[in-house]
Amino acid sequence: MNRTIPLILAVALFMENMDSTVIATSLPAIAADIGTSAIALKLALTSYLVSLAIFIPVSGWMADRFGAKNVFRAAIAVFVLGSIACAVSNSLAAFVLSRFLQGMGGAMMTPVGRLVLIRSTPKHDLVAAMTWLTIPALVGPLVGPPVGGFITTYFSWHWIFLINVPIGIIGMWLATRFLPQTETTGAPPLDAPGFILSGIAASGIVFGLSVVSLPALPPIIGITTVVIGLIASVIYLRHARVAPHPLLALSLFRNQVFRSAVVGGSLFRVGIGAVPFLLPLMLQIGFGLTPFQSGMITFVSALGAIGMKLVTAWVFRRSGFRQVLIFGSLISAATIGVYGFFTPETSYPLMLSILLVGGFIRSMFFTGVNALAYAEVSEADTSKATPITAVFQQISIALGVAIAGGILEVCTQFHGGPLVLSDFHIAFYLVAAISAAASLFFIGLPADAGSAVSGHGGRTGRPSETQPPATSSRPLARNRSK
Repeated sequence: MNRTIPLILAVALFMENMDSTVIATSLPAIAADIGTSAIALKLALTSYLVSLAIFIPVSGWMADRFGAKNVFRAAIAVFVLGSIACAVSNSLAAFVLSRFLQGMGGAMMTPVGRLVLIRSTPKHDLVAAMTWLTIPALVGPLVGPPVGGFITTYFSWHWIFLINVPIGIIGMWLATRFLPQTETTGAPPLDAPGFILSGIAASGIVFGLSVVSLPALPPIIGITTVVIGLIASVIYLRHARVAPHPLLALSLFRNQVFRSAVVGGSLFRVGIGAVPFLLPLMLQIGFGLTPFQSGMITFVSALGAIGMKLVTAWVFRRSGFRQVLIFGSLISAATIGVYGFFTPETSYPLMLSILLVGGFIRSMFFTGVNALAYAEVSEADTSKATPITAVFQQISIALGVAIAGGILEVCTQFHGGPLVLSDFHIAFYLVAAISAAASLFFIGLPADAGSAVSGHGGRTGRPSETQPPATSSRPLARNRSK
């Protein structure tokens, strides 16, 4: 497998994932510098997520219309310009708008980068390639807080954004030099009504959930926007049934493998999305550790995520998607539940070992579920599948943080006091149960689901083999088993 392409894409995606979490640690310093409160500045976090929600749905159409490589390079440039704007912002409004601009670049970088990888990688190499691409999504949120704290403490918060400039320039050069040139595919006219409806739906849900979990605004605003987003979702569903070229091709959900990967993976991410929110808070509020100390503990999960790349492809080839995703979701959920037993008296080596194992299993699961989503999608439909998977990921992660924050809020209301350690324990138990429920979506998969990608059972999907089209492989697989 050519590792150059996934590594180039991984560097750009790491920059995005790192940036989206590193800011959280630096909010007080930024707020003091631009003359606002840390609570109000959380709107900057929300504006970034809203921008992602609005522009991710159109990313597939943009890639088809202008070429995936061109859009990916332009996305990096927009992200870098947004980073510079953040660094020079001197007011709340300027900072929020700058983060929105960053989000526009990020909305294209992630799905279009994944599209470049899928179109340039043979299916039998997709698991190994996804391994490298998955690492930034897992490592970024974990290393972001300690890095953000270090930069803010010993340098200046401005460097959190300025370091993106040289990284972005290098990324654009590497993309120009090494990424394959992708042809435009004669994209149909833009589904403008679908773009408006999907933007209102996704941004309304993400914004509402973010407001509920990060109380920068009254909760009623968050609830109202979630309702608006849900109404827009229903209207979009009706629109997609009659539109000749819908922006989000929901017909892909008729494929059981794609449906299980997207829905099951999203349910799993609800629990996983809560961990970067809950764990640092528990270590700081419940254990009394400093932000830097808690960040160094959570960083161990990132080491587990990096270590998994050595064996992931072999595991899926040996056991297949169905078995690995069932047991992976259950074991990973169990490690999250174990976090609920952590106390200040817990042995640090034991705690670190559990975090290491949890990071390893979660990383393997995400690599598998990301590859499975494209296992039976035809090449012509990859640009349609990519924005769907990205939208579901963003909503599920936002939902995870909102649920975790809601659980903590209910606990404090119940006992009528500030957060205590037992509140975090309850939250970990509940989000672990949500992640475990993802296994139900993989139990019904055939044993050979996605075997052209995993290589399980001898099918490798190599070009020399004669295989039916990806979209029709499922019925044939059932016939062979009879």
